[in-house]
Amino acid sequence: MQGLLRRLFAPRWQHARADVRRRALEQLDPARPEDRRGLQALAQDRQADIRLAALCLLDDLAGLAHAFNEQPQDSRWREALIARLSGRDGHSALPVRQRLLATLDDAELLRRVAFEGDNLDLRLAALARLDDENDLIEQACHNRIAAVRHRAAQRVTSEAGLKRLSKESRRDRHVARQAREHLSRLKADAQWVHSQQQRRHTLLEQLERLARSVWEPSYPARLHHLQNEWEALGHPPDSDLEARYQHAVTRCEKTLHDHTAAEHARERHRLHRLAAEDERQTLLETFENGLAELGTGRAPSAQDIASLRAGRQLAGQQWQALSDTHPPEEATRQRYAQAMQRYERYTAAWQRYLDAAEALQAALASADTRALAEQIEACRWPDELALPPLLDQAQRRLQSREAPPADTAPDPDGLHQALDTLEQHLERGEFRAASRLHQQLKPQLSQPHSPDAHTLKARFKRLGAQLAELRDWRGFVAGPKREQLCAGIETLAEDTELSDTALDRRHRQLVKEWKALGDAAATRELARRFRTASDRIHRRLAPWRESRQQLRRANLAAREALCEQLEMLLEQPADDADPDALRQIRDRSRQQWQHYSPVPRQQAEAVGRRFGRARHRLQALIDQRAQDIAAQKRTLVTQAQALEQGREPLDRRIAQAKKLQQQWRRLGRAPKGEEKALWRAFRQASERLFAAREAQQSERAERQQQRLDAMQALLERMDAWQPQSAADASTLDDFVQQAESLEPLPRGRRSQGMRKRLNGIVRARRERLDQLAADTVISHWQQSLALLNAHLDADQAMLDGAPAADVDAQQVLDAPLQAPFIDAHHQRNASRRRADALDAATQSGQRLARLRVHLSLLATGQVRQSDEPLRLAIQVERLKRGLGQTRSTADELRDILAELLALGPMPRATWNASVGDLDALVRQISGGQGNEPASAHKKV
Repeated sequence: MQGLLRRLFAPRWQHARADVRRRALEQLDPARPEDRRGLQALAQDRQADIRLAALCLLDDLAGLAHAFNEQPQDSRWREALIARLSGRDGHSALPVRQRLLATLDDAELLRRVAFEGDNLDLRLAALARLDDENDLIEQACHNRIAAVRHRAAQRVTSEAGLKRLSKESRRDRHVARQAREHLSRLKADAQWVHSQQQRRHTLLEQLERLARSVWEPSYPARLHHLQNEWEALGHPPDSDLEARYQHAVTRCEKTLHDHTAAEHARERHRLHRLAAEDERQTLLETFENGLAELGTGRAPSAQDIASLRAGRQLAGQQWQALSDTHPPEEATRQRYAQAMQRYERYTAAWQRYLDAAEALQAALASADTRALAEQIEACRWPDELALPPLLDQAQRRLQSREAPPADTAPDPDGLHQALDTLEQHLERGEFRAASRLHQQLKPQLSQPHSPDAHTLKARFKRLGAQLAELRDWRGFVAGPKREQLCAGIETLAEDTELSDTALDRRHRQLVKEWKALGDAAATRELARRFRTASDRIHRRLAPWRESRQQLRRANLAAREALCEQLEMLLEQPADDADPDALRQIRDRSRQQWQHYSPVPRQQAEAVGRRFGRARHRLQALIDQRAQDIAAQKRTLVTQAQALEQGREPLDRRIAQAKKLQQQWRRLGRAPKGEEKALWRAFRQASERLFAAREAQQSERAERQQQRLDAMQALLERMDAWQPQSAADASTLDDFVQQAESLEPLPRGRRSQGMRKRLNGIVRARRERLDQLAADTVISHWQQSLALLNAHLDADQAMLDGAPAADVDAQQVLDAPLQAPFIDAHHQRNASRRRADALDAATQSGQRLARLRVHLSLLATGQVRQSDEPLRLAIQVERLKRGLGQTRSTADELRDILAELLALGPMPRATWNASVGDLDALVRQISGGQGNEPASAHKKV
């Protein structure tokens, strides 16, 4: 019961039926608190339309937005929300709508708010939430607010979108121009990126060619230039190009490193050669000093000759070792050969002296003068050497037999100097030299005849005691040393684990130390022990020495073959032999010469001199070819400098310079000192020539850019200019002449775009001028309508039987009649006077139909099916008139209207039947801009 009463007395908006609640909703007033509570309750109703109506009455924008987010597909909710967001309905404040708009993502809703919003900031906020480019293009083209259009146009960035925007934007020229400019910038950016990529490809190809080429003096500069060009490019390269670039740079740096290493190696070789030359000079000076000591006035002894032979052997070994590495110069080699000749002469004379010593003693004992003379002649002792004692005695004996004896006393000053020298030898511990000099002075001081003989003898005796003390000291020191050497060589002979090479080296060292002791503390037992152990080592090393000897012979044969190859090359050298190839042959031959070592000592010096001569000849050939190349390169430098000052076109000179560069690369290297200077001069001349080309290209590019800028400015002026009358055709012709004066434009997309834009603007302006001319003709026609009505009245009166009367244009019209219609006016009067009424009516109707068809073709290009024969005849006539000339729409329209004015006599009924069609066609030609109709059925 209570439930029934509650339902009976409950508010209608709480009714169970939806239609009852919907009708009750319409009676609720949101201004009343109890009704507002009911509306709030209905805002949660299960029926969507009731909820929507309640929210709209409450003006609950937030509730509408929340409910719309739950069911965005319902168009009623979207329309209600759009109406309140845009401000058409409701009373929500602008900040509230803006905050709520920021929470919505429905594109259609945002697009509608951007179109229909009642506030610019609201529209811009909705536009900012739009992301689809099609929506932005639609806003830029069709939004009624310019700021929204411009903001939307700024956000269109794709090339397709910009093209579409430039075509579809008819409302706002600023948007179209902005789209075209943005599109031009995109194209320019694309061209710039393409040019950057092309430049990087070009630089990379040049760098890879440089990496594959060999080193030349300009190699580092070219690499540095290409690296600078690569780094100067603004657009970053992709990963593949960067990887290729790094690989090419690494190869170029390896080429530079290899060249630097080769230069360092050559420098080290030069330093080693200089050091070897210094060592060779020191060795030669030492050997020459040893030879010179024999010629100091004292007679040579056996010890002097042995020391000289030991020095010769040591000098020969060191000379051969140095020659194997670095051949001597010709002057040094001749000096060494002369020293060897002196040595051979001295040793041969000493050997002859030893061979004749017994015969000389026998001849002296028997006082055989003839035998003495023969033996002295057989010795052939050199004049620069002092005579040995025996030979000197024989010489004096022979001279005493031949000449009377003479008392010759030794020179006291010479004796004092000899004693000073003896004392110096003793102070320095030079036992051998002191012993030889003591033996030489002993006979001279035995019978002195000078006043200070006693002093000389006392000093000589004291020095003799010092010499004996030095001899005893040497024996004291040499005794243990000899024991040590004997033990060492016996231990070495018993060692079976030591290699043959080390055994031979150690054996030679021990023998050298044994010989260095001379006769100090020498005993037969020690000598026997040392010799026995040495013989055992010799027998053990015999196979190894034989193999070493075979290796030496093989190396000798290889060196001789190498010499033969070099000599064959030098006998028939090629006229265009590359010095770089010859240098490689020289260096490789030197390496092979060093590889084939050692060689037999007897032939080492001879084959070394042969190789040295071949190398000197090869170096001379290299120098000659290098000088020839230097002469050719000097000619190229002269030609390059002449090209720089030439008067031929720059392009032709550049082509000739490139040929000179190719010739330069084909040539080898000039001498080192001249190559850099010649290359510097050639490069400077070439760089100045290419700099002139770059300057010319820059100037040409600047002029082209100026023409492009001038054309761009001209296009902007033409785009902003709109003709206001047909007389503005001269202005358009001036524009066209200015554009033609800027041709030819440089090749490129920008130039093509400018030409297309120019053609489009000229076409549009000519169409506008034609329309203005046509409007002018129609205006003149409208001014002559009163005259046409007067003619129609006169025609009708004549056709009705009245006499033909002329129409005076000055009385009918307030303004003067235009030139084309004056002749038509006179022609109309004349045709009325001579026309037959029936024939005139018939002909006028046919001619009027023809003019209507002609005007229809001019206005729409189409005619009725029944007028098809007339259309063909009119088109044929238009083609005949159009041969050799260009007729505009205004000219053709003027002829048609003038013919209409001249057409008569015309029955008014015929005219009234066609005047509606004629008015419509004239209105279409005028563009439908509110011109007055061409009707002539009104009475003036």
